[in-house]
Amino acid sequence: MRTHALPALRRLTRHAAAACLAAASFAAPAAASFDTVAEAAYVMDLNTGTTLLDKNADEPRPPASMSKLVTLNMLFEAIESGQVALDDSFSVSSRARNMGGSRMFLDEGDRPTVEELIRGIAVLSGNDATVTVAEGLAGSEANFATQATQRARELGLENTTIANASGWPHPEHRMSMRDLAILSARLIEEFPQYYEYLSEPEWSYGGITQANRLPLLDEGLGLDGLKTGFTSEAGYALAGSAQQGDRRIVFVIGGLDSEEERVEEAERIINWAFRQFREHTLVEPGTRLGSAEVWMGQGDSVGLVVEDAVRALLPIQVQDAIGAELVHEGPIEAPVAEGARIGELVIEIPELETLRVPLVAEHAVERGGFGVRLRTAAELLTQRLLREAADL
Repeated sequence: MRTHALPALRRLTRHAAAACLAAASFAAPAAASFDTVAEAAYVMDLNTGTTLLDKNADEPRPPASMSKLVTLNMLFEAIESGQVALDDSFSVSSRARNMGGSRMFLDEGDRPTVEELIRGIAVLSGNDATVTVAEGLAGSEANFATQATQRARELGLENTTIANASGWPHPEHRMSMRDLAILSARLIEEFPQYYEYLSEPEWSYGGITQANRLPLLDEGLGLDGLKTGFTSEAGYALAGSAQQGDRRIVFVIGGLDSEEERVEEAERIINWAFRQFREHTLVEPGTRLGSAEVWMGQGDSVGLVVEDAVRALLPIQVQDAIGAELVHEGPIEAPVAEGARIGELVIEIPELETLRVPLVAEHAVERGGFGVRLRTAAELLTQRLLREAADL
């Protein structure tokens, strides 16, 4: 479909594109829906960024110990920036030593290293370890909370307010399921060298051996890290990640009634996310999907192509066809640079997020010379006279 509108009257042009997609025969599923007993939940496919489940995912909730992931992120960033090193030691305050709940069992005379404190948080979920880190990095836990909240905003965690380093109950300490998933993905992708601490089955400090509080680590489901949480207000909660083959998911659930229900729901989500969806290549790199009209150029059109492979997560069971269209504003005024973004491919997958892929110019189109401009001016004059005659 070509348009002949003047640049001042440029309009949106849409082209049906289903026939251009290798995935046109795929379709969307009844299986995409999933009912969870969690009060809030968020499930994301990490490879494609596809949201598989969103239940009250943007509601700020008490995160309990899951917010220790914020403390770990702050510590990992401090290591990578050179502020601290793994073999640096931190002092333990009386406040840290007296923290209740899950503990690393630090004493005031101890000088734990940064690496030991990472394990104390990642494996043991030690509240004493988080306070020690907060005081070591920021001077006080209050300063740390202010800095962590500011950093959360910078990372796009819009529904996060940090009041302490441990997740201890506090009326202003809140995170959403989506924010926890975004943070979890960051720890996996930006700090793979430290993520492995989260999957250690047990760890000993001061002669006391404790097991990792994360369930399902050795159940063959691919779960390999992140944090559980529990307070009476938050209920039983879990931020987890699992990998099977080349696919990885991140999921966060909260507001469950028991530890057993938390384990059962985590297993259900993992099985559903991996068994009911497959990743497919829909369009190969460089594929021409259509063309756009060019105005005042040496050529009158330019191809619309994708730069990279278009991959999408699609449900296994099918019933409704995927819809796709090319969208661009036109005509496009020359010159047009090769690779310039001039439109997008919009793929509608029922019950999943709309996929939008940039479309770029297949080749350059130089601005036309005097003859082209003269011919264009004549065409415009003719169009104007025809419109005026039609209005008589």
